[in-house]
Amino acid sequence: MDKPRRLDTMTMDSSDWKAVMRKHWRALVLVAIGAVLAFADAVYVSLWYASNAQSSGMVPSTLGLWTMANLLTFIVYGILWGLLLVGVPVAVAGVLGWQWWKRLPAEERIRFKMSGRKRSTGGGGGSLLFFILFCIKVWVDGKWNAPIAGYTLDYVVGSVVTILVLVVIIVGIPAAIGLTWWITRGMKKP
Repeated sequence: MDKPRRLDTMTMDSSDWKAVMRKHWRALVLVAIGAVLAFADAVYVSLWYASNAQSSGMVPSTLGLWTMANLLTFIVYGILWGLLLVGVPVAVAGVLGWQWWKRLPAEERIRFKMSGRKRSTGGGGGSLLFFILFCIKVWVDGKWNAPIAGYTLDYVVGSVVTILVLVVIIVGIPAAIGLTWWITRGMKKP
């Protein structure tokens, strides 16, 4: 005789998935259509924005003539247009999906709980910080409105080394002080 499963520890096996698919096939079709439409919208907005940025004169049509000011303006406005034309509709769809989810009976929501390995999503912010620091270095050096194609290899490598040294100094000195304090404090304890 099978033991009844506790409601709070239920996870879905393949037969549960088939039952859920049969019961909520309309919602799954809507999610699939929504994902395809969101992807198509993101592609269309990207193409529309790139062509309008060139035709409006926001950025030069030749990449070799772009400056750091052009690059940063293009990135910021691209993010804002993407949030407005793609992010808002996706957020509205997410709120509607959440409302649908909350209307499901509790035992059915618990059946959706999945078991398995959890993935880590941490890290990855270093390249953005490095780009910001590089933008600051270019601005300080007075090359903000100079074409990027005119940057020499010596300038780029020198900027990278300068940024790395400054980061090591800014992060390393407080870390060394903290480590020294921690070690001396630990040695004083019996």
